[in-house]
Amino acid sequence: MPTVSVDFLQRLDVLLLAGRAAFLIFSFVLAAVAFTRWRRAAQRDTAASAANANLILERLAAIEATLAAHETRSAGLAEQLERYLHSGATGSSASYRIAIRLARGGASRDELMSSCRLTLQEAELVARLHGPQRSPHREPAAA
Repeated sequence: MPTVSVDFLQRLDVLLLAGRAAFLIFSFVLAAVAFTRWRRAAQRDTAASAANANLILERLAAIEATLAAHETRSAGLAEQLERYLHSGATGSSASYRIAIRLARGGASRDELMSSCRLTLQEAELVARLHGPQRSPHREPAAA
């Protein structure tokens, strides 16, 4: 049986201890590098998320501004419509009453349009509903 010297065993022990130390230092450096890269990636993701959130907030602000503008415009249009309906309700009903009387008297649609300010369709409707009744079976008189 070969004898191993105590000196060799001590050197081997020192070498193994140095190897363990080198391995621990290498592992620590590797962990530090991995942690640093992970931290930088997390910071990039956080910055990208903040940029996206700011973009979304800007778009929401633009939508709110547009909505407020449309709300103001629709309120103005509603007010105009209300004024038009109040002012035109009595005038238009009076002009319709006059148009009905004229149609019953035999006025043509052109007369209804010019004297009562009716559209072509309104004048035709008033003439059909309130004008003299024509018999559909009547033959036109020969001249």
